[in-house]
Amino acid sequence: MTVVHHPGDARIAHRQIPALLAAGHHVTYAAPFTAFGVLPPAGVQPHDLPRAHGRSRTAALRQARQVLSRMGPDHDVVLLHDPELLLALPGISLPPVVWDVHEDTSAAVSMKSWLPDQVKPAAAGGMRTLERWAEKHVTVLLAEDGYAERFAMPHTVVPNTTNVPTTVTEPGTTRVAYLGAVTKQRGALDMIEIATLLHGLVTVDLIGPVHADVAADVQRAHDSGVLVSHGFVPNDEALALLDGALAGLSLLHNEPNYQRSRPTKVIEYMAHGVPVITTPLPVAVDIVERADCGVVVDFDDAPAAAAAILALRSDHARRKRLGTAGHQAALAEYDWRTQGPLFVAAVEAAAHLR
Repeated sequence: MTVVHHPGDARIAHRQIPALLAAGHHVTYAAPFTAFGVLPPAGVQPHDLPRAHGRSRTAALRQARQVLSRMGPDHDVVLLHDPELLLALPGISLPPVVWDVHEDTSAAVSMKSWLPDQVKPAAAGGMRTLERWAEKHVTVLLAEDGYAERFAMPHTVVPNTTNVPTTVTEPGTTRVAYLGAVTKQRGALDMIEIATLLHGLVTVDLIGPVHADVAADVQRAHDSGVLVSHGFVPNDEALALLDGALAGLSLLHNEPNYQRSRPTKVIEYMAHGVPVITTPLPVAVDIVERADCGVVVDFDDAPAAAAAILALRSDHARRKRLGTAGHQAALAEYDWRTQGPLFVAAVEAAAHLR
């Protein structure tokens, strides 16, 4: 169940659900399909929910609680993907509940533009209280090792990885790609500046839903031909758009929520043999430098990123070497075919707690 994430979220719809179905389990997927204008993935029993967005969350949580109360007892496990959904649990008789922690929930509060600044410290404290409650009442799964320090007890970590193809296309020279939600904190305005600097030389492809905070800027850049904004694209199609790119961009800002997170986009670029250009967030730097598969540029420095792109464009041997090194590292360390069974085993173990 999710009321926050896009129903096509790669971790949920393209990794976890297929892993459960492949293991022979039946899956009900409750998510805001209509609100996002998408169809449910194949193989699930879908249930449409409202979307929790900005300050409009009460209706979604109320309906989620009704669905949990009505349908939950017919299932072996309830798997939640939003911290808000923990608020819908008290007083309901349910099978074992699993909370899949996608982010540093307390740190993420600072990035919620719909929350007034004066409220954010109290909201972060509330999230920490919710985490402590969850640890006593549900099974916790973590998407990152770095989230473990937020909890008192050890919990299973199922990293956000991807299905790594065995062969990849050699990096090209005509375009760079960004895959993920397009927001200010994830470098949208920086990528518009890069696209402007490189216009006529290298195309910038933005692949992912564009958030309201930058929608007007991205639309203007797209309409003027400065860049190409693809909008939301199903994950398998989005990954195919990476093939043959000159580089993959991960220009996340220096936000607390990103400090301990492994940017999935970095792994996806590596998996498709695309050199990575990243800002100096600790986990991203560790991945890229260990694999020797990319370039690190400063935060908020579009000219440096543009220069790195042009340097790769002019150096075929280096471009090929970085792409090959990233692909080999992804095959060895970040293939969902290895992590998927770990996830299924964790869910099955939770079911046995009934």
